[in-house]
Amino acid sequence: MRGDQLARQWLLIQRLARSRAGAGLDELAEELGCVRRTVYRDLDALMYAGFPVTSEKRDGKAYYRFLDTFQMGQIPFTPDELLALAFSEDLLKTLEGTVFHDSIQAALVKIRAGLGPELSGYLERLGDGFRVLPGPHKRYAAFRDIIRTLNEGVLENHTLEMRYRTGRTGEESTRRIDPYKVWYHSGALYVIGHDHRSGEIRTFSVDRIQAIENTAKPFEIAKDFDFDAYTASSFGVVAEPAVPVRIHFSSDWASFVREREWHASQIIRALPDGGLELSMEVGGSQEIANWVLSFGGGAEVLEPESLREEVRASLKSALANYDD
Repeated sequence: MRGDQLARQWLLIQRLARSRAGAGLDELAEELGCVRRTVYRDLDALMYAGFPVTSEKRDGKAYYRFLDTFQMGQIPFTPDELLALAFSEDLLKTLEGTVFHDSIQAALVKIRAGLGPELSGYLERLGDGFRVLPGPHKRYAAFRDIIRTLNEGVLENHTLEMRYRTGRTGEESTRRIDPYKVWYHSGALYVIGHDHRSGEIRTFSVDRIQAIENTAKPFEIAKDFDFDAYTASSFGVVAEPAVPVRIHFSSDWASFVREREWHASQIIRALPDGGLELSMEVGGSQEIANWVLSFGGGAEVLEPESLREEVRASLKSALANYDD
């Protein structure tokens, strides 16, 4: 099938790109899970597309690799690096309409312009065979100017003044922040910085910024600020003190939960009934509660009791919507 062929050729490109001494047909056939004749055809396809595959004989056997001086057009990337970059284009859709999206799109256009027509066409066909579809995400096309101002504030260490709408109450207020980082997390953009009103490090959602202005007033990042440490205990984006959390998942959800990393601190314990127990040290109770609720009856909070009560109250409120 065409998808299998593209996947196999993608693996072949990676293999040849990292093989300085070359790889033999038998070795390639075994790694790709096919016969020698298929490897021959794939090598021919790569050479026709413009990849300079060369071979040399040693001890009566042919070994294949890319030329050491090979560059794709005028771009100093290896073939697999450039192909991976092309595949990442799908990931940019979550930031469509922003300076991030536009700049990387422009870079990809320049890269493709440096390739020959055969190689460019092959790249397009190969890229079309691998798709990365983003999950639910916010749209930021209308926030182009806000994001640009945030970037300037972060890069120039300038205090920003913004009108901000609080998520829960919808209340708007004027705040001054010293922006430390623009952070993309779970389909949304946030800015982390020192909030002058509260005197604390806070996380603000970019799409709730109604207006923003660069004051040109310089600031210094707090010496004790560590982005990794600040976000390490959070389950999502809310920074709260970490507490022990234990959740029981039914056997129906066990595989799904086991196959993913939900937090760096997680410990998974298999249970005799086929389910599992997930333990973490995390903060952000509302985010954890919403996550637990997404599993319906397949998840039960064991501790802390406060989180258990929060989930119980939400379930009770939801059930009331269905009472006759």
